[in-house]
Amino acid sequence: MRVTVRTGARPGAGDRRTGCGEGGRPDGEIHIVPVQRAFCHPHRRVLQVHQECRGLSSWRALLVRGGLGGNYPRQDLRMKLKLACADFTFPLLPHDHVLDLIAGLGIEGVDVGVFGERSHLRLDRVAKDIRGSARELSAKIRDRGLELSDIFLIPGDFRTLAPNDPAPGMRSKSRDLFQRIRGFTARCNAPHMTGLPGVHWEEESLELSLERASDDLAWRVEQAKQVGVTFSVEPHIHSVVPTPPEAERLVKMTPGLTLTLDYGHFTYLGIADAAVEPLLRHSSHFQARGACKSRPQASFKENTIDFARVLRAMKRLKYRGYVALEYVWIEWEHCNEVDNLSETILLRDFLRSVKL
Repeated sequence: MRVTVRTGARPGAGDRRTGCGEGGRPDGEIHIVPVQRAFCHPHRRVLQVHQECRGLSSWRALLVRGGLGGNYPRQDLRMKLKLACADFTFPLLPHDHVLDLIAGLGIEGVDVGVFGERSHLRLDRVAKDIRGSARELSAKIRDRGLELSDIFLIPGDFRTLAPNDPAPGMRSKSRDLFQRIRGFTARCNAPHMTGLPGVHWEEESLELSLERASDDLAWRVEQAKQVGVTFSVEPHIHSVVPTPPEAERLVKMTPGLTLTLDYGHFTYLGIADAAVEPLLRHSSHFQARGACKSRPQASFKENTIDFARVLRAMKRLKYRGYVALEYVWIEWEHCNEVDNLSETILLRDFLRSVKL
């Protein structure tokens, strides 16, 4: 069975969510055909959508009603919920398949990891060919009608090329790497870049580690600003700012610095949502996944984070960034013990169901 739907409306020239040229979406045909196999429950129907735009065929997305696409309506314009999904949520799939899946989930944005380890886009390869890597990624994102929501730079473990390394030579190497990935981010037209804040080096006081982190991060904020990119850091377990008060202090002592906020790192420590909430006003990006005490990642059933409260706080604060669904699959703190696809769908549907 084949169904053809002709579209007559043409969105404005600012519509970036098409793979059909530089401007808006041209008149075209959307062909909807059943797909026999896909990433979904076997009893649900999956529809693969192709859009032909003035003779140019472009793979668009997977639409599922009652399956991957969900039954929840989009949030209205009173709270413009912009959802993204991390590509490193699905590390065992080829990157093209990951992007296909994210498009099939009906999610607007993609957080792309550029890590020294365990990412689809490997840091060494990207750093060697900034232009080529940016061109390749941009085309893949554009062809699927997605948007780049964030480029997440992690050189290795928490100490590797940390911005507050006590050794001047290592800090210089860290800055050089940052500049290269900053260029990659700008060439991809990504609006946002995330890094790590650094660690507390045991041979010195916490105060000194924090001050050095602040100095270097202030420089990174300005460098990113020069190319139209917002730079933030993610407070996390084992970082120089492992608790909300310390994270807020770093922001206040660092001009222009914002946060990529993941409640799970604090929930893991038994810190209540109310103590984390003040950090929302300093956040330019948000990562969402279930968590509970002693588990930085947990199933939706075990989750103790009040995401409805989070969204209402975001509305009150006029938050304009993405909410990125960011389950990971790594052998650290039991983070490979949930079904990432199912949990992503459950959390996505819940976030869309919240009445604001």
